[in-house]
Amino acid sequence: MYLEVFALAAILLFLLNYTGKISANRFVSDNEVLFRKLKESDWDFYVKAKYGDTVNPDFLFNRRIKNGLLTIFVVLVFMISNLSYITVLFSFILGYLVFKMDYSNLKKYYKRHLTEIDAMLPHYLKGLEILIQHYTVPVALGKSIEDAPDIFKEGLQEMINKINSGDDTIQPYMDFAKTYPVRDSMRMMRLLYRLSLGRQEHKQEQLLTFSRTISNLQQKARELKYKHRLEKMESKTMQMLITTGLGVMVLLIFAVLQLMGT
Repeated sequence: MYLEVFALAAILLFLLNYTGKISANRFVSDNEVLFRKLKESDWDFYVKAKYGDTVNPDFLFNRRIKNGLLTIFVVLVFMISNLSYITVLFSFILGYLVFKMDYSNLKKYYKRHLTEIDAMLPHYLKGLEILIQHYTVPVALGKSIEDAPDIFKEGLQEMINKINSGDDTIQPYMDFAKTYPVRDSMRMMRLLYRLSLGRQEHKQEQLLTFSRTISNLQQKARELKYKHRLEKMESKTMQMLITTGLGVMVLLIFAVLQLMGT
C-alpha cells in the first residue's frame, strides 16, 4: 500500500515537473528572499575554501533547499496514511537535517584543512608587500589579484571596487575580513588599512612594521601546522599502541583459556 501511494505520488510529481505545471527551481527562486534567511553567514566562505571560484555558493545553497524540501515531501508521502502533527513535525526536522548536512560537511572540511587555509592570507600579504614598495595599496591590491589564492579573488575585487568608488574608510578592509574569517584576518586588514593611510616619507618604516608582523604570522601558521601534524602522528601512534595492546590481551586470554581446557 505504502509503495503504491509513494510510486503514484512520485509519478505525479515527475509529470507535473516535466510538463512545467510545477517547478522546484521556480519555487525556490520565487521564495528566494524567504530561503535566504536560512543561509549561514559563513556559507560562502566555506564553499570558497573548498572549491575556490569554480562553484557558485548560491547554486549549492539552492540545491540544499531543494534536497530539504524533497526529503519533507518523501517522508510525508510515506506517512500519508498516518498523518499527524508529530509526523509532519518529524518530516520538517528530517528535511532541516538534510538541508544542514552539506554545511556540516564543508565545516568539517575547513577544520581538517584549517592550518592550510589560515596560512593563505599571510602568504598572500607577503607577496603583496613587494608590490606596495612600488605602488599605492589600492593599485598593489589590483595588481595582486591574478596571483592571489582563488579563495580570496572575488573578495579582493569587491574590496578594490569599494576603495576605487571613493570609500577611504576601513570598512572595505573589514568587510573582506568578515567574508574570510581566517585566523588574524581582522588584524591583518587593519595593518593594511594603516599602511594605505601612511605618508610617502614614512612608507618604508611602515612597510618594515607590516613585513615583520606578516612574517610573525607566517611563523605562527607554520608552528601551528607542525603542532597539528605532531598531534596527528601522536594520535595515530596511540591508536596503534592501543590496538596492539588489545590484540596481545586477546591472544593471552585465548592462550589461558586453551591451557585451562587441557
